[in-house]
Amino acid sequence: MLSSLNEKEIRIIGVLLEKSVTTPEQYPLSVNALTNGCNQKSNRAPVMQLSETAVRETLDSLKAKRLVQVSSGFGSRVDKVTHRFCNTEFGDLKLSEQQLAIIAELFLRGPQTPGELRGRCSRMAHFSGMSDMETALESLQAYQPDALVVPLPREPGKREIRYQHCFSHTDTPTHQPEVAPELPPQTHETACSSSELDVVMQELEALRHSLAALSARVAELEKQNTQ
Repeated sequence: MLSSLNEKEIRIIGVLLEKSVTTPEQYPLSVNALTNGCNQKSNRAPVMQLSETAVRETLDSLKAKRLVQVSSGFGSRVDKVTHRFCNTEFGDLKLSEQQLAIIAELFLRGPQTPGELRGRCSRMAHFSGMSDMETALESLQAYQPDALVVPLPREPGKREIRYQHCFSHTDTPTHQPEVAPELPPQTHETACSSSELDVVMQELEALRHSLAALSARVAELEKQNTQ
């Protein structure tokens, strides 16, 4: 059964996953570095403004769920934070390099299309092409015992569908497919009115032509009388 995580927990785990790959020399993270990673303006959606106190409180809830570990390094008073989210001896969730990159990006930026994911995940894993991304997404959808990502309904006017992770109830799709408004049935009275309007418009156009011809004839007669 997947853990149900709130927005702050999702962001913290996403940052830990990201930094463990992109800056391994700085990992594990201090609480200060983790806070900065949560609040950075690049590669984040939405941008957050979490206090260090809020981060520590969220770490307490993640520790209770056995998803992070906070420890002090030898001879240091600074707490260091590591994730226990996946690929550890403490849990059953095992992800490939590509799968981890996708989950991390979905945690950090929310629902995205395969094209967006391919471009953004390239800093954490190698994808030789869209086929690699599609294969990785399919494996995450087929993950047992629970799917880790799901596709969202296609947005009106969009070619690609977006994918979201399955670790938070707050990320359930809010978009409802557009439904064409139901038109009232055309009654006989409506049909007759439309037909009558067409007749009137035709008669009006004929009158305009007749008036134009009559005006031209009057002008010609007046010209002849003045000669």
